Amino acid sequence: MRHPVSLPHASRLVNHGPTVIVSTVHEGRRNLMAAAWSMPVEFTPPRIAVVIDKSTYTREQLRATGQLALNIPCRLQADLTFTVGSVSGRADPMPTQDKFSRYGLTSFAGPELGLPLLEGCIAWLECKLIEEAHIQDAYDTFFVEVVSAQADDRVFVNGRWSFRADNPDLHTLHHLGAGVFAVPSETLQGKLLD
Repeated sequence: MRHPVSLPHASRLVNHGPTVIVSTVHEGRRNLMAAAWSMPVEFTPPRIAVVIDKSTYTREQLRATGQLALNIPCRLQADLTFTVGSVSGRADPMPTQDKFSRYGLTSFAGPELGLPLLEGCIAWLECKLIEEAHIQDAYDTFFVEVVSAQADDRVFVNGRWSFRADNPDLHTLHHLGAGVFAVPSETLQGKLLD
């Protein structure tokens, strides 16, 4: 059966990429924000588009530095992902009270830019902003170039995600709206038709 979908929810029909946690740092103050809308747009060099709303603290930090990291959370981090996507980094005026310290999170420095990468995630990408102000202002879409990438080899092997029955806690999160996430439960190999 087919049924109409309201236009505010139409983009969710094609948003099958993983939810990411964007991390930034500016003047010593770190921040985290969940983003449900990100996608690859170029292979070489690797480039990604990510939507970051005008009202976010993350966007202010990105505009100031031209850098961000994309952390790929897993099933074990669903509550954390929902929380950092729902609570503003502006709420704590002291640099020592960022979301990392507020929620007892640990980070490690990215290998190229030194950005704070969130421990416990299953992949990390450090990125530099590609300046496209008219697109950023009109559509809240930022294009970034990946300058370093890392992944957990328990779930990313030979350049591919490996979602299996023996690693369900490491599967990516896919935001469906209102804090509800889906995780991949099965993968299958397609075959060319004759």
